[in-house]
Amino acid sequence: MNDDVLLRYSRQILMPEVGAEGQERLEAAHAIVMGLGGLGSPIAAYLAAAGVGRLTLVDFDEVDLTNLQRQILHGQADIGRPKVDSAEESLRRLNPGCRIDKIPRGLEQPELETLCAGADLILDGTDNFASRALINRAAVASRTPLISGAVIRFEGQLATFDFRDPDAPCYHCLYGDGGELGETCSESGVFASLPGVIGSLQATEALKLLIGLPTLAGRLLLVDGLTMSFRSLALARDPQCPVCGPTARPH
Repeated sequence: MNDDVLLRYSRQILMPEVGAEGQERLEAAHAIVMGLGGLGSPIAAYLAAAGVGRLTLVDFDEVDLTNLQRQILHGQADIGRPKVDSAEESLRRLNPGCRIDKIPRGLEQPELETLCAGADLILDGTDNFASRALINRAAVASRTPLISGAVIRFEGQLATFDFRDPDAPCYHCLYGDGGELGETCSESGVFASLPGVIGSLQATEALKLLIGLPTLAGRLLLVDGLTMSFRSLALARDPQCPVCGPTARPH
């Protein structure tokens, strides 16, 4: 690392849990951010700012006026633009040393599995159960760690699924085929700052995982933004899970 790099990341490198070795791990890492909305915005911003060397941004959507209340990578002038383009510009202003790849479309299972297999982790910032289930299957198949977040109204959830551990549960173990009642922000609303809270926590988990620090793996974090309460629940693998269990079918 040259002097400019050492200075940029000095506040992290000073920490014994990170140090120069941890910073070098971040620089060598490749993270996939699925969705560039309320969750994906703080995820991508903090990963780029912290020095993750390569980000792949995946989002098929365009910026809409209703996004601007919470999706902080985008601004008024970006309305109508692809979110991957708007996000890329914001991230390059934040850290021009970060390599950014863009995929401005949805991905089907085989292509998504191939993408995941070439990355160190995947962060799910999507807003619907079908997408989360698809991403979970790809992460399980490629054994790529997955950090999943969700927000609705004042409520948030966060889980880290580290599939490098053969006994790790997956998203399907937690929710089965039902999802979180199929609710979305467009139907039920979301408090503006809450995606920033959960997305920042997802980024924190990602940075710890890449450095090799303890993570939330094996637990589900529940956040109530109205009462400002946090609690965690233990997660167990479903031995009959059709996605990660011994009888899972290849996809």
